[in-house]
Amino acid sequence: MAGIYIHIPFCKKRCIYCDFFSTTQSEKKAAYIEALCRELILCKDYIGNERVETIYLGGGTPSQLADKELAAIFNTIYRTYRVDSEAEITLEANPDDLRPDYIRMLRTLPFNRISIGMQTFQDKMLKMLNRRHTAEQAINAFYECRENGFQNISIDLMYGLPGETEAIWTEDLQQAISMKPEHISAYHLIYEEGTVMWKLREAHRIEEADEDLSVNLFTRLIHTLKQNGYEHYEISNFCLPGYHSRHNSSYWTGKKYLGCGPSAHSYNGESRQWNIASLDGYIKGIKEGTEISEKEELDLYTRYNDFVLTSIRTSRGMPLNRLKAGFGEELYNYCRQMAQPHLAQGTMEISEESLKLTEKGIFVSDGIMSDLMWV
Repeated sequence: MAGIYIHIPFCKKRCIYCDFFSTTQSEKKAAYIEALCRELILCKDYIGNERVETIYLGGGTPSQLADKELAAIFNTIYRTYRVDSEAEITLEANPDDLRPDYIRMLRTLPFNRISIGMQTFQDKMLKMLNRRHTAEQAINAFYECRENGFQNISIDLMYGLPGETEAIWTEDLQQAISMKPEHISAYHLIYEEGTVMWKLREAHRIEEADEDLSVNLFTRLIHTLKQNGYEHYEISNFCLPGYHSRHNSSYWTGKKYLGCGPSAHSYNGESRQWNIASLDGYIKGIKEGTEISEKEELDLYTRYNDFVLTSIRTSRGMPLNRLKAGFGEELYNYCRQMAQPHLAQGTMEISEESLKLTEKGIFVSDGIMSDLMWV
């Protein structure tokens, strides 16, 4: 099984925290869709003859595409790849794009999962983040999707925002839970260098959440969602039973995936590659048949580090039998040795023959993963 990720770089306007590749040059959509479909055909051998079990349209803002543009992408995929009949097919969407007529159009396409970028239900904070929607629009969009038959809806939330308090975060969580989405992704705000948000912090116009508050917000997130029936299956991801993101899980379990579009990444078990982060360069390269990506062949130690980084993030942890079978005695012993201090401190545990983070360990997971990696 394999997955396909499609990067849709178009946005009406950029959020001030975002460092993903995106553009407001919507006049180039037609040329882009043509290039994208061409890349999908050119790259069909990258994942071999694997059946495609997930398709994910991310961005950018995929919900900026019209019906004909989305149909062209699916026509190309279904003509070129073996798509599983039970494939999970996701569209990332902005709430204000999810008008009733647009949602009805989406139901005519293969989409069976919607991921809505809500971020917060506080209008003042949404405005500060330069989001296009209001809290009311986000809530209405969710229920419109539900009423039009979408039974697998994910919502994105952010915490650690400037001026946020535990009371505000609790209010956001209670609103989210009341809607009963099948999946919730929750991310702490990161000040990525070069973004408007980063510049505002450097100019002391906004203040970053301190560490104690961040820990308290994350703790409340974990406990509140668990108490309401959500499984904490990856550091930033929660789901009702049976509704984990199959596409994102493929990244964490080492499955093959093909990424198409500018800045998209691909992985086939032996190498990884990534496309240039330029819309014009991408379209030109596809049209002229010149190289649009860089490639890295993965040696044993790089594959081991990837295994650490992806498996430790999940509630399943790192299966020790896979560690030994896949990477040999030397790296198995090295990993066990480096994990020992964390096992002693109670930030890791061995459960069900897997090396896992404890709840205490989740808060220092970056340091733990760094310690386990081969340098």
